[in-house]
Amino acid sequence: MSFSGKATYSAGATLPEIAEDVSDLVSIVSPYETPLLDALGDPMRVARSTVHEWLEDELLPNFDIISGAITDGLNQTALEVAHVNRFRSGDQLRAAGSRETMLVVTINVLTATITVMRGYGGSTNEALVTGAELRIIGNAALEGDAADAARFTARSRKQNYTQIFSATVEVSGSELASQSLGVADEMNYQKQLRIRELLRDMENSVINGRAAAVNPAGTSTTRRTMNGLISMILTNYLRPGVGELPMGDVVTEEMLNTALRSIWMNSGSPADLILVAPTQKREINGFMAASRRYAGHDERFSDLVNVYESDFGVCRVVLNRYVPTGSVLLLNTSHIDVLPLSGRSFFYKPLATSGDRESGQIIGEYTLELRNENAHGMISGLGA
Repeated sequence: MSFSGKATYSAGATLPEIAEDVSDLVSIVSPYETPLLDALGDPMRVARSTVHEWLEDELLPNFDIISGAITDGLNQTALEVAHVNRFRSGDQLRAAGSRETMLVVTINVLTATITVMRGYGGSTNEALVTGAELRIIGNAALEGDAADAARFTARSRKQNYTQIFSATVEVSGSELASQSLGVADEMNYQKQLRIRELLRDMENSVINGRAAAVNPAGTSTTRRTMNGLISMILTNYLRPGVGELPMGDVVTEEMLNTALRSIWMNSGSPADLILVAPTQKREINGFMAASRRYAGHDERFSDLVNVYESDFGVCRVVLNRYVPTGSVLLLNTSHIDVLPLSGRSFFYKPLATSGDRESGQIIGEYTLELRNENAHGMISGLGA
């Protein structure tokens, strides 16, 4: 080849012998990570119906509250309670924050009233107030006494609905026959893109999804959608300035510990995963800012909290782009599964040939099983 004297960028089409320089790599910058699904892992079971149900049970509660009026906090012995069937004669009681021990003497189911012996065992009477929490220390049975009436809890049936995730793939005959840059098989490449989109959408649905208010099981005109975490967490749904959660727009250690304590108090096991939006992740990273120290030779600045350890559990802190800004999800992953309907985990279904093209559909049907919703929590209403 003779020297032309032209720079390659100005040669243009006059030098047909200069080949294109295109990398055999197709780069995707769109987000497709699924940190929650990755944390949960593959389930060991499948759903057997489009209306997926499971059973839950609980131990008999060992606490209640004083619901009636208190006229003499130091000496009143007849106490109206919210759930009188939680008490038995011979129960030792202690009000929250008090050192006084009381003994249940009689129970009146009709008036929801218990009669107690104040200052039991030489303890000192302390004032009781309406709304005070009464904790049952334990029951003392009489020697040789007849058996008490049996007590039990009723198992409850919970449910959620399966949701169909689908995407259509279509490639022309010419495209299939052509050699593409960076792609060995155009149909397989399109399948990979669509499955990533469906997994991304499923992650979002598991967090933010909500079932239809009317005909949630679906009809020919009503799409069946699953309830997500946010719509199913009720017991430990906390907002700043409401109840025990302190006021504030920024998530603090006090807020996190209050929420984790609420979960610990209301369930048998602590949370182990904190799922947060970007703003709240930065705020949690800032927990250590005041105490962080670096030596003179350190060349790396670390501003990251991946694990938060408290008195109420050790939790991984995971950033998730689908958690609404201003929210923090506190989850017990041992009580969560994302289940496929039997035989309906993601698969490819070829469609009938119509013309000079190949087409098919990627289909998957899944549901969220959130067992014991009181084992999970959510802080909502924080600043953006």
